[in-house]
Amino acid sequence: MAWWKKGCLSVVLGLVLLVLAFWVVYGGANEQVDGEIVPVPLAPEHVTARVAVQKKTAPNESNRILFGDLHVHTTLSVDAFMWGLPLMGGEGVHPPADACDFARFCSQLDFYALTDHAEALNPRTWEVIKDSVRECNAVAKGSEQPDLIAFTGFEWSQVGLTPEEHFGHKNVIFKHEDEDRLPARPIAAPGISARAFSKLSALWPLLTIPVRAFPDQEPYLDFARHIRENARYPFCPEGRNSTELPRDCREQAATPDVLFDKLHDWGFETLVIPHGTTWGFYTPLGYAWDKQLRADLDDESLQRLIEVFSGHGNSEEYRTFRSAVVTEDGLACPEPTDGYEACCWRAGEMIRERCEDPESETCQRRVAKARADFLRVGLAGHVTIPGEDVPDWKNCGQCPDCYLPAYQYRPGGAVQYILAKGDFANPESPRHATMGFIASSDNHSARPGTGYKELARLRMTEARGAPDESWRAMMFGERGRPEPESITYTIDDLMERPPFELMWMERQASFFITGGLVAVHATERSREAIWDALHTRNVYGTSGDRILLWFDLLNGPDGVLPMGSEVELSIAPRFQVRAAGSFEQKPGCPPDVIRAVGEERLDRICAGECYNPGDRRRRITRIEVIRILRQLSEDEPVEDLIEDPWKTIPCPEGQDLCVVEFDDPSYAELARKALYYVRAIQEPTPTVNGGGLRCQGERCKPCYGNFRTPTEDDCLVDTEERAWSSPIFLLAGPKP
Repeated sequence: MAWWKKGCLSVVLGLVLLVLAFWVVYGGANEQVDGEIVPVPLAPEHVTARVAVQKKTAPNESNRILFGDLHVHTTLSVDAFMWGLPLMGGEGVHPPADACDFARFCSQLDFYALTDHAEALNPRTWEVIKDSVRECNAVAKGSEQPDLIAFTGFEWSQVGLTPEEHFGHKNVIFKHEDEDRLPARPIAAPGISARAFSKLSALWPLLTIPVRAFPDQEPYLDFARHIRENARYPFCPEGRNSTELPRDCREQAATPDVLFDKLHDWGFETLVIPHGTTWGFYTPLGYAWDKQLRADLDDESLQRLIEVFSGHGNSEEYRTFRSAVVTEDGLACPEPTDGYEACCWRAGEMIRERCEDPESETCQRRVAKARADFLRVGLAGHVTIPGEDVPDWKNCGQCPDCYLPAYQYRPGGAVQYILAKGDFANPESPRHATMGFIASSDNHSARPGTGYKELARLRMTEARGAPDESWRAMMFGERGRPEPESITYTIDDLMERPPFELMWMERQASFFITGGLVAVHATERSREAIWDALHTRNVYGTSGDRILLWFDLLNGPDGVLPMGSEVELSIAPRFQVRAAGSFEQKPGCPPDVIRAVGEERLDRICAGECYNPGDRRRRITRIEVIRILRQLSEDEPVEDLIEDPWKTIPCPEGQDLCVVEFDDPSYAELARKALYYVRAIQEPTPTVNGGGLRCQGERCKPCYGNFRTPTEDDCLVDTEERAWSSPIFLLAGPKP
């Protein structure tokens, strides 16, 4: 029996060692908490200087421009946490406190908002966000001229698999910070985002990573704990008033009208801002905004602004091409046109290039199958072509003549299309969207306002990637050898593949830029004045540079009216534009900022560089005027209503301020609704990822987020930074 006891002892000892080994690898995860905010405000001379430099350009003493970022994620958002992991070349967690310090000392903004994905939040982390905003504001509490004003918000991140089910992402911003003027919980969108952000099973490859990364497994364990924490909270009961729901549940709204109703339940001052409306990362093939023009899906009291530009690209410009054509039988692949090639078409051409006889019936069948296979799985269509690599796809899916376009451009969601298109539920009185323009960063590392300098591509943009080939294969999948035929997948089949592979992250990295800013025309530096400007649409967006812009209707019924105004007018409108370029930047950070924050933290959150303006303004080279007529009937082609540019006015050389006036004598004869907005175009300067896939002819040189592009290569290409005014909306009055 001694041998039996000895064997049992060995088994027990083996089990103990196994459990111990498991604990060493998988135990001890940390929950995410807020960091420490630097408890001193920015030196007053910096705030005073912002006012002083505008006095030479502002039309009057009471008009000042404040710059902010209303689209900022911390690593409380699951996608941000993933991008911060070592396997993606990330820097680790960036809690809400980092956003406060970055906005105050690095980018030196006037205001910002936290907008983490509601699908990734739970009751505890929602409290972290609210407390962090209050703590950030408390640093300058009591000051008549606060250096920084923080707002609380969240992102409703809805994704539909088909154009009919898709509504897209919207940021929800609240005016006040007080507990009794904020909702008890954020409101998420059910579906793909919620499932991915709530269940570790959707990210099964990560379960094996701690063993592979040992002894540096801690970030992966923390990430798993973060997802498990979210999954512990139940979803709230449906069909009840939001104010009556339990505090410890996770609330959801499936469609915009339900979201609007829930926000009205609370009755707080709130803004809802759509964004990423042309971004093909999550927007289905063939999508168009049309259904969201309905009154129930476009609450004018809440949805007063739209994000025209971000670190995910430009969503302004309309084009007639489509990524897929919606038919009664499903999706069809469009033929190339006007320099545009749909990726479903390119999939067929890649298979054609592998045929022994490209003209044979067999090859034609394979080409047709490749296009159908691509359309079947939509956003992950690239996985249907075995042995493909990013350059093989050339410039498919992109808007070749757009300014810094969003990845896989969806023109049916372009802001110009949204404003021109009408809803004809009542044919006698078609309905149109009326929204002002903002821009922001959509940054995912708690860095509001990253566009102040064009540097540190892998830190100041969302470009991320595996540090070596072995990690790349694990996270993005083995592409295998080129085969003569495409692979037919179902959506369920794709769920078994690595998640980062389905996102086509390697290709997308070429389109992440440093992001934009929202600018408000405010009467003072206060929460009230900023909110008033946002609500009245007296705002504009920039591509990241602090361009100054005024756009006014000079002959309104009651005098001068600013951008964002909606007015009845029967005579020829006369407008004035005033624009001044941004300041060239000096290297490094101001000495007082270094003393306040410390070099180590400045390097961690600012990459060692701060907003540090010199004395020279960059030149505004021209003003572009866009006129859009509002659709009167469903059969009126939208492309005929968008005049871009309707007028181009050059700016004189050698002047800091460009002032131009123009009128539209033809307006009175149009007898229809019209809107006008302007772009102030700045002299060319280097821009991170300014060349997209950097295609020249048939050859492309992608700017990868991983080891395939050197870390020090910021992929700089000259572009013309710009500012977009909010439109002035004219309603045709009776003829004089």
